[in-house]
Amino acid sequence: MTTDALISPGVVRGQGLWSRLMSGKTGPVMVIVMAIIAIWYFSAVMLNSPFQEEIYKRNNIEWTTSQLISDTLEQERPVLPAPHQVLVELYKTTVLKKITSKRSLVYHSWITLSTTLLGFVIGTVLGILLAVGIVHNRSLDKSLMPWIISSQTIPILAIAPMIIVVLNAIGIQGILPKAFIATYLSFFPITVGIVKGLRSPEVIHLDLMRTYNASNWDLFWKLRWPSSVPYLFTGMKVAIATSLVGAIVGELPTGAVEGLGARLLAGSYYGQTVQIWSALIAAALLAAGLVSLVGISNKIVLKKMGMAQ
Repeated sequence: MTTDALISPGVVRGQGLWSRLMSGKTGPVMVIVMAIIAIWYFSAVMLNSPFQEEIYKRNNIEWTTSQLISDTLEQERPVLPAPHQVLVELYKTTVLKKITSKRSLVYHSWITLSTTLLGFVIGTVLGILLAVGIVHNRSLDKSLMPWIISSQTIPILAIAPMIIVVLNAIGIQGILPKAFIATYLSFFPITVGIVKGLRSPEVIHLDLMRTYNASNWDLFWKLRWPSSVPYLFTGMKVAIATSLVGAIVGELPTGAVEGLGARLLAGSYYGQTVQIWSALIAAALLAAGLVSLVGISNKIVLKKMGMAQ
């Protein structure tokens, strides 16, 4: 009897199932998620235990380790809320609240999403225009590109209040100042990506086009622009996420009462850490959804163009 015959069929099937699961994307992602949740619970117990022990000491309560762990994960205002506390808060503020309610995370997410999309659209248009100018004008390349790169070294938390104050001084209020902050963060990856994409065609292809007496306009629309589309969507994935960050940061110095930034401010003012973390998770889910939409658009556009990916 061979060694293989001695191996249990159930073990073989189990190993095959595990191998198939880990060979795709779902398995590794789930492993990472479970590891993060385990570390999160452990950290919550460690960070919340000192306060819980102080409560036991003040009230002369005898406690066990299991009771301590249970109570640290159910504190009303924990230092670090447990994952299930955040999930309960998300459920209460999304499913159990009307969308129009000021306590609904859906409502606040929509306010932030509106600013994000406006800033992203402005940033995308601005980034494309700057990239086209840089590629086709050597003076702009040498003078403008260093300033574009240098602009991203300024901390957004420092420049956001300045933008708000200046725009308010000239009568621009509402969603636009916050959208400009989102634009400030989102135009850079678009510009850099498009510049690289427009310069990606090989010299032999450019020479071939010129051999057929192609104009600069033909070179742009028939060669440079199609070559830059994959770079555009790569930049857009980064830009849409940074635009969301800019929208949230833009809500902080204005003392806004609407948006995810406002939820973060309110939570920090009143020590509601569960509210803070629920807003953070909502922002992360919103960013993931936006990036996924850009990725789907990328596949559709490239398929229409006949470019395999």
